[in-house]
Amino acid sequence: MTAQTVKDSIPQKKTNLSYESGKEYILGGITVTGLRKFSASTVKVFTGLKDGQLIKLPGDKLTSAIKKLYESKQFSNVDVYLAKIDGNTVYLQFDVKELPQLNNVTFSGLSKSKTKNLIKETDLKTGAMVTDNLVVTSKNFIRKKFTDKGFLKTDVSITTQVDSSDINTVNMLVDVNKGKKIKIKNITFKGNKALSASKLRGIMKNTRRSFPGRFWKGSKYIDEDYQEDLESILDKYSRLGYRDARIINDQLSWNDNNTINLEIELEEGRQYRFGEIIYVGNKKYTDEQLNKILKIQKGDLYNGSVLKERISGDGTPSSEDIQTLYQDSGFLFSSVNAVETKVVNDSITVEIRIREDEQATIKKVTVVGNDKTNDHVIFRELRVKPGDLFSRTAIIRSIRELGQLGFFDTNVVPDVKPDYQNKTADIEFTVVEKGGSQIELQGGYGGGSFIGTLGLSFNNFSLKNIFKKDAYKPLPMGDGQSLSLRLQSSRTFNTYSFSFTEPWLGGKRPQSLSFSIYSSKQFQLNPRTFDVDRSRNLGILGASIGLGKRLRWPDDFFSLSQTVSYQNFTLNDYGFRVGSDVLSDGSLNNLSYNIVFSRNSAGPSLIFPTRGSTFSLGAKLTFPYSLFSNKDYDNISVAEKYKWLEYYKLSYKGKWYSKLAEKLVLMTNTEVGFLGYYNRELGHSPFERYFVGGDGIAQFQLDGRETVGIRGYENNRLSTIDGGTIYTKYQLELRYSITDKPSASIYTLGFIEAGNSYDNFRFFNPFDVKRSAGVGIRVFMPAFGLLGIDFAHGFDTLPGTNSKSGWQTHFIIGRQF
Repeated sequence: MTAQTVKDSIPQKKTNLSYESGKEYILGGITVTGLRKFSASTVKVFTGLKDGQLIKLPGDKLTSAIKKLYESKQFSNVDVYLAKIDGNTVYLQFDVKELPQLNNVTFSGLSKSKTKNLIKETDLKTGAMVTDNLVVTSKNFIRKKFTDKGFLKTDVSITTQVDSSDINTVNMLVDVNKGKKIKIKNITFKGNKALSASKLRGIMKNTRRSFPGRFWKGSKYIDEDYQEDLESILDKYSRLGYRDARIINDQLSWNDNNTINLEIELEEGRQYRFGEIIYVGNKKYTDEQLNKILKIQKGDLYNGSVLKERISGDGTPSSEDIQTLYQDSGFLFSSVNAVETKVVNDSITVEIRIREDEQATIKKVTVVGNDKTNDHVIFRELRVKPGDLFSRTAIIRSIRELGQLGFFDTNVVPDVKPDYQNKTADIEFTVVEKGGSQIELQGGYGGGSFIGTLGLSFNNFSLKNIFKKDAYKPLPMGDGQSLSLRLQSSRTFNTYSFSFTEPWLGGKRPQSLSFSIYSSKQFQLNPRTFDVDRSRNLGILGASIGLGKRLRWPDDFFSLSQTVSYQNFTLNDYGFRVGSDVLSDGSLNNLSYNIVFSRNSAGPSLIFPTRGSTFSLGAKLTFPYSLFSNKDYDNISVAEKYKWLEYYKLSYKGKWYSKLAEKLVLMTNTEVGFLGYYNRELGHSPFERYFVGGDGIAQFQLDGRETVGIRGYENNRLSTIDGGTIYTKYQLELRYSITDKPSASIYTLGFIEAGNSYDNFRFFNPFDVKRSAGVGIRVFMPAFGLLGIDFAHGFDTLPGTNSKSGWQTHFIIGRQF
């Protein structure tokens, strides 16, 4: 008797016992035979039968009892006998055969490390019940493990032996003979005319021939990958108009030297072109409007894959297709299908049949998973609201906006629940929160000095709950505000700062209010000896207040921010070279207005953007005091001349993210900065300069300086000691994501970049740049931010020397991405 079938009669030990089929009996008791390790009471529990219950012979309850014993995976055989009948009472006997347990497994033919890994990956654990299925599946798994690595002749044998040290246990010996690695010698094609053999081999990304010098891609045969490559070949033919192309046969043959040949026979068929494109059922959009999305003209090569992508989408968030066009207009229940209606010679007429249905509205929007973040912080970022027409693009944009908050892991999952009858849809967003606060450790080494930062950053703070004891878990969180306390120190400066940002001032519109105060002291550095004299210093006190607003035009990726800041500089024998003069003592003031017009569509992840761009145009300026004063600048002290700083700064920064393949992204960056003056008699401000070179991490010295990273050179080494007034930077960075798990996001990068610093327009040349290239790695952990290391080579000579920069190592902790 098996778990799947029950006999029509119950076997009996004694021939004079009989029962009435289909009659209900009272179960008087159960006896169990054949036991070695288990007790009879344990088996009775497995069956689910109880003394005194009604039971039919045969019947569902008895069948279920037998199935339960098999499903426990403890028995290899179960038989049931009729032991005794006493009127309406029956007694049953279960005769079972227990499966042996695995005591020890030994591998032969493999190293200890490989043996250890296989034991972890298989079910060959101590205590496992040894079934035929366990033996077969383990054997197949181990063999596939090695054939996938190119050992196609791997032989695996598994034997068991009774272990006399315990009852019903066995030891297992797994012998693995993986043989030699088998490589592919030749890949040949038959029947191909439109595409050469070399092009077809190039399409096969996973299956490659072996030849001397190939180190970047192994030559091994994996059947799943090979089948995928065959599909890629057919897809290529389809995209070239050969819609009838097929693979007639493919064969694998062996050579004497343990290599294999692959022979693929093709039938290309005729090359087709698109004939008439006919739309049926479209009322919302005209044929002309749909043609702009389809982008297929009569006479184009017939491309079934592109036709499908232009109708149903290519699976990317930025897909432009007819189905998305309708779904963005509320037609959730619409359908768009392409049907070939006529084939004449090499011309195919395609009819695109559209069923628009009624527009659907959003009935309810919910969010789950936010235990810390308040609902209103999430809902104000969503682009889908109850009562709105359904929009696929709005859902995708909502996912991006939630990711940009930085409060959640990047995998925000929307669940659309359509209601066809009422033409509505409910949308539920599932989020996974990550730490809203962190201890910030930031540092970099360059130019012979370590620059470190220690601070507390709370990026999901709640100011209104600061006096509520119950809100401290461990801090009042959930309103999306940012609060930062920071200490930064190096050999040449110390800085203390406090900042606070409310991203939704008033709670109704996306306009931010930011406030910061800071104090800094910088110490005189001898540029020749790099000695620091702390008695000669520059003290800075400052504060700023800013307003930012998300714009609706040209689109709502744009924003405008404005900041007013004030700084006081106290110089104590701290020398600045200002033209031919030296400014060493005095009290200076810097009252400035900063305006930045920017657009940020990069995403969806803050850490590893895969699409979109960010750019900004900025201007920072002071009042032109000298143009309205009667001061004789030739006959006053340097301190009096610069008592109120005056300047204007113009800047441009732009980054573009282009996804080249899965997990592979190209980041392109360009930057330009210019510091100008109003009055030739005053010239450039001694502050607000550009310092180029290095890791770009030293950016909190509060004298208005901007640190521009050019890896491959020491920090600030590409600028003069006083800083430049113009800079340029160009950068290409290829990034590859290794993992994007919530616990840690890791990506590698390779880059080339160039840039330079210029003292004035007379020396400015956008093509006179310092070049570098290198590789690096980034690890993002919520507790510490971004950690990284770069190895970069500077190809050009350092200013003032005849020597090249050469290799530089840059350590990065907490750098912004």
